[in-house]
Amino acid sequence: MATFVPEPYRIKMVEPIRMTTRGEREAAIAQADYNMFRLRSDDVFIDTLSDSGTGAMSQRQWSALLLGDEAYAGSRSYYHLLDTARDIFNYDYIQPVHQGRAAEKVLFPTFLSKGSFAISNLFFDTTRAHVELAGARCLEACNPEASDSSLRAPFKGNMDIERMEKLIDEHGADNIGMVVMTITNNSAGGQPVSLQNMREVHAICKKYDILLNIDAARFAENAMFVKMREPSCKDMSIKEITRAFFDCADTFTMSAKKDAIVNMGGIIGVKDGDAPFILKIKANCICFEGFYTYGGLNGRDLECLAVGLEEGMDEDWLRSRIGVMNYIGDRLDEYGIPYQSPAGGHGIFLDAKKFYPHIPYYEFPGQTLAIELYKECGLRACDIGSYMMGNDPDTGEQLHSINEFTRLAIPRRVYTQSHYDMVIEAINTTWQQREQVKHGYRITWEPPILRHFQASLAPVK
Repeated sequence: MATFVPEPYRIKMVEPIRMTTRGEREAAIAQADYNMFRLRSDDVFIDTLSDSGTGAMSQRQWSALLLGDEAYAGSRSYYHLLDTARDIFNYDYIQPVHQGRAAEKVLFPTFLSKGSFAISNLFFDTTRAHVELAGARCLEACNPEASDSSLRAPFKGNMDIERMEKLIDEHGADNIGMVVMTITNNSAGGQPVSLQNMREVHAICKKYDILLNIDAARFAENAMFVKMREPSCKDMSIKEITRAFFDCADTFTMSAKKDAIVNMGGIIGVKDGDAPFILKIKANCICFEGFYTYGGLNGRDLECLAVGLEEGMDEDWLRSRIGVMNYIGDRLDEYGIPYQSPAGGHGIFLDAKKFYPHIPYYEFPGQTLAIELYKECGLRACDIGSYMMGNDPDTGEQLHSINEFTRLAIPRRVYTQSHYDMVIEAINTTWQQREQVKHGYRITWEPPILRHFQASLAPVK
């Protein structure tokens, strides 16, 4: 039976949202060319398009806004962030940037170029794009358990160690610019990575002298899963587990808009403060983001980020956060609705292939389901599948994702149980009516990079 874990906070301010009619929603999605990113937020009732920057800040964070030191260089707020991040991650060099993709843009070209490769337990869209923009190519070695949404395994986000080493041997260690460990593994359904797996990846990277980078957007949620599921870590604190993970890596890139619960911000971390490539990071930051002591952020943003890093690791909060996902998952189980199970850390990933097994990957079942859910109740979700992956950069052919998910990324500290219950009922209605959807969608226009943010689609007839 589904049990809801009470939120460890009280609501102090509310924002009104508007419920639209089905006719209004059908008109809105058609006007947006069936692209969820091109909908107006005023036409959305429950917004789970992304959990990035969509959370609600705390009273401590709002108070911190007033403490922001807006000096162009060497602000007090910059040093507050440095002290906080160094204490959590134990990395010598901390570089603020305005968000996660900025961290990738600043760091990746230092290690990736034409003819090189990056290996990951799965690349998310923007990470894949920045690998390719640097001229390199992506190789993936995800735990094969992740491709079976009905399989309940504790660490479906792990790296496939055997495949990882095979890829290194096949392409040559000198050609592997970096390994990226994404924790939690977003494209696998928000699934966690075990500490044991992280240590195994670290050992292989040391063996071949390959830089190991952590995509740390959801490091705290991952640490909570490790505490709950990895027996050797059950008595460790979230901070201790975090330290153990980051001890294994050389660098990290982080969108702080997730686990640090800010509306804007990111971080690059380098373990060795004497690493010569820090000069390149500073130079790229100055060119792309602003002076390296603010990295594209206001002083007030830096203050909120420092506070959010600490709040995001609170165990009561993390139990509630993961409890929301488990509650939704348990309710879906009662209806027999397929999703990536067990539920992930930041959202529910509905298995669109099982909703629409007759719709081929090149008609984008994940996007199709997202559109049907929006028309049903005003829920905005997004495709995590072949539509998001895009085309092969060398052949131009549509890539085929291992999963066709529709992701409901739950904003932090925003919605209540009644919102989730409404969404669950709408998902069930859509599940019951799944056979009425005969075809998917085709792309009528797309940009060359990160197409799903901008592309135009039309129903296949």
